[in-house]
Amino acid sequence: MRLIVGLGNPGMEYVWTPHNLGFLAVDLLAEQADIRVTRPEAKSLVGVGRIAGQDVVLAKPQTMMNLSGLAVSELVKRTGCETSDVIVVCDDMALPWGMLRVRERGSAGGHNGLKSVIGALGTMEFPRVRLGVQPENFRGDLKQYVLRQIRRDEEDVVAEEIEQGAEAVKLILAEGTQSAMNRFNRRVPSPGEQEAGK
Repeated sequence: MRLIVGLGNPGMEYVWTPHNLGFLAVDLLAEQADIRVTRPEAKSLVGVGRIAGQDVVLAKPQTMMNLSGLAVSELVKRTGCETSDVIVVCDDMALPWGMLRVRERGSAGGHNGLKSVIGALGTMEFPRVRLGVQPENFRGDLKQYVLRQIRRDEEDVVAEEIEQGAEAVKLILAEGTQSAMNRFNRRVPSPGEQEAGK
């Protein structure tokens, strides 16, 4: 059994925000695998099914982002998973829009949701799929930035990034984290670099 956790904030006002890319990726995985992520359990909404030949639990913690670890640790206990069976999907301010990074382990990198999960599980040894949301030349409150509504001109890159995130999770399930790292850990040029290259 693998536990796939998307990180985000519950509530309609947060649905379509950069900080909720983890939720959106889990929603897409659920849609593709015909899994309903609607059952309240362990401070989360969960659904059970099969993806890439593996039994999985899809979960969206219903705590706020910085308390995600409370839900994840409870889910691990209830499912009987090892911490290494957990796959976390979340946004990442250190990566530009459109860029993914798959990791087998690692620190929270300033992400409060990951920090909470690492603290609650007592380990950094679990794979994660990080989806870039870094603004270009942004000046202002980063907290406000990740909680703002996704703009119309960002919708295409968000859709592509969520699709790639779902594919990365499926490849981790099918072939392991290293295969997913080899395929998805590519650098995406920033919009400024793309303009310069024209």
